[in-house]
Amino acid sequence: MRLSDLIGKEIINIFDGARLGTIGDSDLVIDPESGEIQSIILPQRANFLNFWVDRQDLVVPWETVKKIGSEVIIVELDRTYTLHKKYF
Repeated sequence: MRLSDLIGKEIINIFDGARLGTIGDSDLVIDPESGEIQSIILPQRANFLNFWVDRQDLVVPWETVKKIGSEVIIVELDRTYTLHKKYF
C-alpha cells in the first residue's frame, strides 16, 4: 500500500463511533530506518472557544488500526486515547 492510497480516507474510532479526521489533514510519523508508519497525527478542529488556546493534536498509534477500507480507516482507541493527545 502506498501513502497516496491513504489520502482522503476518514478515520473512525470503532470504540465510540467518533469521526477523528481524515488522512489528508494529518501527518504521518514514519520510522526512517524501517519505513514503517508509527502513528498518525490528526489536528483537532479549532472552534470559537479554543481558537486562542494552544493547538492540540491527536496521535493515533498505527497498532490501533484495525482495518483499512476503500473510504475509511477503522481504529480502536479506548478511553485512554486522550493520553495520546500531544500538545504543540
